[in-house]
Amino acid sequence: MKLQQLRYMIEVVQAGSFNKAAKHLYISQSTLSTTIKELENEIGIDLFIRTNTGISLTVDGIEFLGYARQIVEQTQLLEQRYLNKKPAKSLFSVSTQHYAFAVNAFVEVIQTAGGDEYEFTLRETKTHEIIDDVKNQRSEIGILYKNDFNRKVIEKLLKEHHLVFHSLFEARPHVFISSVNPLAEQEFVTLADLEAYPYLSFDQGVYNSFYYSEEILSTIAHPKAIRVSDRATLFNLLIGLNGYTISTGILSTALNGTNIVAIPLKVDEVIQVGWIANAKTQLSRLGELYIHKLTSVLEDTQLTL
Repeated sequence: MKLQQLRYMIEVVQAGSFNKAAKHLYISQSTLSTTIKELENEIGIDLFIRTNTGISLTVDGIEFLGYARQIVEQTQLLEQRYLNKKPAKSLFSVSTQHYAFAVNAFVEVIQTAGGDEYEFTLRETKTHEIIDDVKNQRSEIGILYKNDFNRKVIEKLLKEHHLVFHSLFEARPHVFISSVNPLAEQEFVTLADLEAYPYLSFDQGVYNSFYYSEEILSTIAHPKAIRVSDRATLFNLLIGLNGYTISTGILSTALNGTNIVAIPLKVDEVIQVGWIANAKTQLSRLGELYIHKLTSVLEDTQLTL
């Protein structure tokens, strides 16, 4: 087993295909495929499932990847300390629902450990894609929520894909509205208070199921409803149309300014937000740092429980 083989495997996972990985490594796709196949033959397991639509890691491949990353990471640290080699480009990826605190922690990781060269990815994306990204190791960490309504479905998916959920916090639901919305001065709002305003939610694409919704109370019908795909658009519509969305109540004035406020929603619900990762692999150094930064960001936030 050669260190180069491990590095090639990690690059294939990071790129999502043999073709893209070969271009990043400046080698031919056939050379890369042969190298990975030789590694698979040597260790006696299949690392990848290869189909006409792409590749994904096998269960054995996911476990092997965790060990490979640790070996490559430790080798880089040895080379930097004793051979004075230039640090390798830092690689790290997170997939998350649309949470400002996830962005804040990501920024702090880059500021702390980005170095002279890095390639970090933050995907604010759909619930099903978060799970798929972590399952296939396109992202090391995913961030999503569970509640009484979606818990069984989410936990079934996580179990099927050998993923584990780690709770970050629990919070009562809030609505995000414009600071000039007539409801902004209220101590709390009810669903009846909100009926006259446009309801904004994040589109879940082909997996637009109630259980995958990023907002709780997804089965409630709304006279005015708008689906969007990104947080900036949603916040612009909150202001421009006096709309609202339902979330945890955690806002970042540094990222979002003071034009949007969080008001408690009077419902008997609790949101549990957490991070997911593969159950068979250890977090990388950057993964551990990201979780540490997440915890720090949340400790500085006043949660209404």
